[in-house]
Amino acid sequence: MATPKLNPLYKFQFEKAQDAFVLLYPEGMITLNGSAGEIIQMVNGQRDVDTIISELVAKFPDVEGIDKDIHEFLDHAHEKKWIKYVE
Repeated sequence: MATPKLNPLYKFQFEKAQDAFVLLYPEGMITLNGSAGEIIQMVNGQRDVDTIISELVAKFPDVEGIDKDIHEFLDHAHEKKWIKYVE
């Protein structure tokens, strides 16, 4: 099963000045929207994609299509090299 992990070149944190979660990297900062921040919080190199989805579905049971949204965001994050997949 695919297990995402944050790319070590990025640091994930809450930035008070932005009032949002961000990814910091040597050349700058990426401000994440609320749902992206929720997903990245789950990315720890130990939870596989199915676990991330099931935990977020439990946390946000009224959000339709959340599993599709999570897959799309993780694909985007992987393309941008914010995350990588580990065994």
